[in-house]
Amino acid sequence: MAEGEDNGEFYLRYYVGHKGKFGHEFLEFEFRPDGKLRYANNSNYKNDTMIRKEVFLTPAVLKECRRIVSDSEIMKEDDNNWPEPDRVGRQELEIVMGNEHISFTTSKIGSLMDVQTSKDPEGLRIFYYLVQDLKCFVFSLISLHFKIKPI
Repeated sequence: MAEGEDNGEFYLRYYVGHKGKFGHEFLEFEFRPDGKLRYANNSNYKNDTMIRKEVFLTPAVLKECRRIVSDSEIMKEDDNNWPEPDRVGRQELEIVMGNEHISFTTSKIGSLMDVQTSKDPEGLRIFYYLVQDLKCFVFSLISLHFKIKPI
C-alpha cells in the first residue's frame, strides 16, 4: 500500500442481484468504518430464507481488506464503458478510501468471456477479479466466525 493509504475512513459495499421468478434475490456485504462487516444473502429458491450476519472485525482484518482494494488499483477505473445493468441483474461496488469515493454499477458478469468482449476489458477484468477476491475474503470471515450447521 502506498504511504498514507491505510489512514482515514474506509467503507466498502458490494451488491449483486436480480428480480426474477423467485422474487428479489441478492448477495450484499459491507465493511463499515467502525469495523462491522454486514452480510446478507436472499435466495427464495425452494422457499429459502434470507441469511443475515454481522460481525466486528479487528483493525488488522480491515487493513487486509484495504490492501486487497488498493492492490487491485480499482480506484483508477471508470465504469462508463461497462455493460449497463439489465434484466439478468446488476452489480454495485462502492468504496470510500481516505478522501477518494468511487461507485460502480454494471450488469452481472457470467464469465470471463463477458469481460473480454466488453468495451473496457481491462477495467472490467480488474473489477471482476476484485469482486472474486472480496467474496472469498467475506465468505472466509463468515465461515470462521459462524457455525452455519453445527454438528
